[in-house]
Amino acid sequence: MTDSIFQRNRLLLGNKAIEAIGRARVIVFGVGGVGSWCVESLVRSGIKDITLVDSDCVCITNINRQLMATTATVGRIKVDAMAERIREISPDCNVTPIHRFYSEDTATEFKLENYDYVIDAIDSLRDKAALILHATSTKGTKLFSSMGAALKINPLHIGVTEFWKVQGCPLAASLRRMFKKNGTFPRRKFKCVYSPELVRNHIENNSDDMTSGRANGSIAHVTAIFGLNLAALVIQDIIDKTSRQ
Repeated sequence: MTDSIFQRNRLLLGNKAIEAIGRARVIVFGVGGVGSWCVESLVRSGIKDITLVDSDCVCITNINRQLMATTATVGRIKVDAMAERIREISPDCNVTPIHRFYSEDTATEFKLENYDYVIDAIDSLRDKAALILHATSTKGTKLFSSMGAALKINPLHIGVTEFWKVQGCPLAASLRRMFKKNGTFPRRKFKCVYSPELVRNHIENNSDDMTSGRANGSIAHVTAIFGLNLAALVIQDIIDKTSRQ
């Protein structure tokens, strides 16, 4: 059955690329509006070894944009709900859900050297910066990062570029200021998915689903495309490496 699942991928990419995709190990930090769609696309593209890291549970306000969030999964641990979906899609996929918060304090618990690709879909500025520094200083891993996907409506503005070339994104600007202020910088260049579009909330937020206090509006067709672009970066990188062998 597994061969049939990926037959269309095989027709498009060829046996060599499909085998390489199946050998790649990926860890995704943040399984929310961006990360959940990235995970889905990676698994449907043939990734067979994936680790999911997120400390949250599904809440009612996640349903508008997070793939595994439904009225039936409210209250469940996000990584567990996502892992269950992955196993239904690809029974042979080795999925490891980790219900844990990534931060400077917990960073040593995650052995990034064991992975080929690290996906950063973290919202918190400080924790995102910590992961970027960690991943870019880990030999043998490749980082792809999502910049801010909230307060955006038009998916046609979404693009991909190297971190220091991102323009118009307040999150990227805040990260760069933090790195400069602390005198610590990413050891390697890495690509980001971003959008320079910036719109405002129409009403004041009164939601309690974000510990940061004030939540910003977001919509599925934008967060999903951010996540799908992250997945595409992984798959394209594997294809490119395979073609050079």
